[in-house]
Amino acid sequence: MSSKLTIAAVQFTAGPDWASHAAEVERLVRAAAGAGAQFVATPENTDGIVPVRLTVPLEDDHPLLPDFSRLASGLGIWLLCGSVHVKTDATATHHVNRSLLFAPDGSIAARYDKIHLFDVDLPGGESHRESASIQPGGATQVADMGGVKLGFSICYDLRFASLYRALALGGAEIIAVPSAFTVPTGEAHWEVLVRARAIETGACVIAPAQCGQHDGRRRTWGHSLIVDPWGRVLANAGPNPGIAIAMIDLEKVSETRRALPSLKHERDFTPPVSPIAGN
Repeated sequence: MSSKLTIAAVQFTAGPDWASHAAEVERLVRAAAGAGAQFVATPENTDGIVPVRLTVPLEDDHPLLPDFSRLASGLGIWLLCGSVHVKTDATATHHVNRSLLFAPDGSIAARYDKIHLFDVDLPGGESHRESASIQPGGATQVADMGGVKLGFSICYDLRFASLYRALALGGAEIIAVPSAFTVPTGEAHWEVLVRARAIETGACVIAPAQCGQHDGRRRTWGHSLIVDPWGRVLANAGPNPGIAIAMIDLEKVSETRRALPSLKHERDFTPPVSPIAGN
């Protein structure tokens, strides 16, 4: 793959299951490919957003996977499904939130299970407990995408800078952040965090996001982003369904890391000591 490639982040409002928005996602993926995108990524929860998942399939039984395989092979693109919810064991009480990378031949080239789970109580009363039903992943993932190194993360992972440093040290040139940021956190933190991860790692960052009003009164922020290694926003999808698309130059990754070689300047240090109770 050339050092210059066109990448696209697809943004939509997920319904309660894959069937409810499959046609819209296909339309947007096709539009991105038609505009020249060689790599297209969708958001977290591509398979649907609901308050409670009553049934979760095994990966082999998920209805989304054949559609994404068909799209990737039919369009001849690399296609990242931002995440689906699958069980790793039919008897398990918890499932994983998994990103899957489809190669241009339709095969699954890589998988990543979300490591950091969104257990929060936000101002205004919005509350989330992903750990009630989701099992966290335990391994980072950097995949070869036609000669380009793609690092994986999902949504809440964005707040843990050490993960992104590990991906960069593992060779990631592009880092994906498929997300479903809430409106309060998105408005305050989304762009700042995405740009910070690009700056810290010297990598291109593609961050496809959910947007709009979903079932169960959940609202997501949108504003899917593509950011270059210097932290410049190359594309922003705004608040509504659509596409963020941009041409990136991976030579800029090497140039930025040479100019600002912070990945080589890591130093050991002693963490602060907690004060002793009573002192």
